[in-house]
Amino acid sequence: MLASPELAEGRRCVHFALTPSVAVELNERLMRLDKFVCKSTEYTKAEAVQLIHAGQLTVNGTAIMNEAAQVHENNTITLNGECLQAREFRYLLMHKSLGTICSNVDEGYPSLFNSLQIEKVSELHVAGRLDVDTTGLVLITDDGRWTFDIIRPLNNCQKVYRVGLSRELSEDLIEQFKKGLHLHGESQLARAAELQILAPKEARLTITEGRFHQVKRMFVAVGYRVVSLHREQIGEIALDVPLGEWRYLTNDEVQSFAAVI
Repeated sequence: MLASPELAEGRRCVHFALTPSVAVELNERLMRLDKFVCKSTEYTKAEAVQLIHAGQLTVNGTAIMNEAAQVHENNTITLNGECLQAREFRYLLMHKSLGTICSNVDEGYPSLFNSLQIEKVSELHVAGRLDVDTTGLVLITDDGRWTFDIIRPLNNCQKVYRVGLSRELSEDLIEQFKKGLHLHGESQLARAAELQILAPKEARLTITEGRFHQVKRMFVAVGYRVVSLHREQIGEIALDVPLGEWRYLTNDEVQSFAAVI
């Protein structure tokens, strides 16, 4: 990896800035060299790879011809002698509408990214996707390390959902969810979850994992069918914008996931 002590000496030209409202320095970041070129220029990925293979990129004075090489935020990276600086990372929250998907392109249903009238939308991704029939809070970024901090189970990042069920809930479900449930097709129990019954057919569920269709599968495991699903919160960030709208995250909100262990 290029983030070695030898290659980490150059510390002046390259830095990874945040959005205008976020001037916080996060922990060490690594990025593929081709992605860094795209993020600091107008080149496409294919064009960036060509430049790298042609030996036009240097990292701390050393020509690197492997597009998959990992570069550190403090490396000095130049293209034909010109020092590159990556564009700022962006961090957003959005209130996802029913019938939209978290993919970057329309695939049978419209992409939620259609609502973002900002530059370089193609560089963004959702940190923890929701299904087409699920509404609520999604976090959007172009910072892969930050996304990893959110979705990695060991970081114990809580996700809170409001769930509508097909029949009335039983109080003994609270204890079952607390002990952990066996999901169909999996050998390991789902982590303990907090279930709060809000109404006869409505509950609030807090989980710290993000398995495939997890909330729906947890209720199937105890004999219930989910008829509506809405994500209210991720970590310390609660949904606070109207349906279909979005905003940038604050400094404190971006930092909050670094503290989740």
